[in-house]
Amino acid sequence: MKKVNSIEEYIETHEKWSQALSLLRDIIKSTELKETIKWSIPTYTLNGKNVCGIGAFKEHFGIWFFNGVFLNDEHNLLINAQEGKTKAMRQLNFKSIRDIDKNIVLKYVKEAIENQKLGKELKPNREKKESAIPHELQNEFYKNPELETAFNALTPYKKREYCEYILSAKRDTTKISRLEKIKPLILKGVGLHDKYKNC
Repeated sequence: MKKVNSIEEYIETHEKWSQALSLLRDIIKSTELKETIKWSIPTYTLNGKNVCGIGAFKEHFGIWFFNGVFLNDEHNLLINAQEGKTKAMRQLNFKSIRDIDKNIVLKYVKEAIENQKLGKELKPNREKKESAIPHELQNEFYKNPELETAFNALTPYKKREYCEYILSAKRDTTKISRLEKIKPLILKGVGLHDKYKNC
């Protein structure tokens, strides 16, 4: 996507939809939202939080709501651009300036503003992916507390590498031999594949 430095520049670069984008912009600007450029697209915020944005594509243009999942959508106009992937964002898409009902668009924008004020937002799931600690490694911790301390000091990624390395072994004998191999590495505080990463 071409980097743009202003809303006007964005609208000018989408000549086909410039009039329609200007109309959507005017509707949004009639509210208390603050206009800015983020990711090279016109974005509208409330107290620094993203509420909505406008954009143009080859066959359509529209407005999207960052937390559109909370909108009532009584006119059944909102779409999810990537069903199954997009959790919160919803779009109002248009194929012609004639499709824009100013009152309906304004109603959706005002509801999005109220939702933001109420703190309605779908927060991304940032939980660290944790791997189960294999019982072979856990047993070793009981015998060697120093090993457990060294393991706990590792980054989540390194811990996961070691756990998966043992868990992926099919036979118990292989698991034990892998455990013996990784013990000195854990005590050194290095990752399973660190020596290859520094090549």
